[in-house]
Amino acid sequence: MCLTVTEILHNNRVKFDVILQSIRITTLGNYTVGTRVNAERAAKDGAEIGGHPLSGHIDFHTSIESIENVGNNYCLTLALEEQWQPYIFPKGYIALNGASLTISDVDKKQGWFQVWLIPETRNVTVFGHKEKGDKINVEIERGTQVVVDTVKATLEEQFKDLLPAFKKLMDQHDIDIQSLGSTSAKKILGLNSTSKY
Repeated sequence: MCLTVTEILHNNRVKFDVILQSIRITTLGNYTVGTRVNAERAAKDGAEIGGHPLSGHIDFHTSIESIENVGNNYCLTLALEEQWQPYIFPKGYIALNGASLTISDVDKKQGWFQVWLIPETRNVTVFGHKEKGDKINVEIERGTQVVVDTVKATLEEQFKDLLPAFKKLMDQHDIDIQSLGSTSAKKILGLNSTSKY
């Protein structure tokens, strides 16, 4: 999460002010003395960014459902509440505890998503110290949020009377909104390859 340093106590000790709203949304309220955290300075203007751009503005926190750890393969499965599902999809970006990661898999019906961590990420972050049930801060990718919210608002405005029937049809055929360009989705919806939607 994005915090401002209020005092430098030593080369490796600094102070931050954390307001109540941040405590409510993030995992900071659960931390005790000695809890490890990821830390990174804000990117300088014009600097190369190694992942997707992050604001440090946490949207929610969630719990680790399971950890798969076999050799160099490390996979976290995290709980996904319904209100955040539109922004989470395979190959999409996500930030977990400030680390830019790619979502590998999602199951919106069962309410979870997964990320796989390369050894370097495990070496320089606290993810290797996490256990099942631990809480993780989540920042959704802002570009994705803007697109999803804009499309949703447009659909609701233009097709508000048809939207419930459309959603029901999609649910009946187990179609996710991201798959609307697929051939099977077009066939079920009665669209041919030249149809515009």
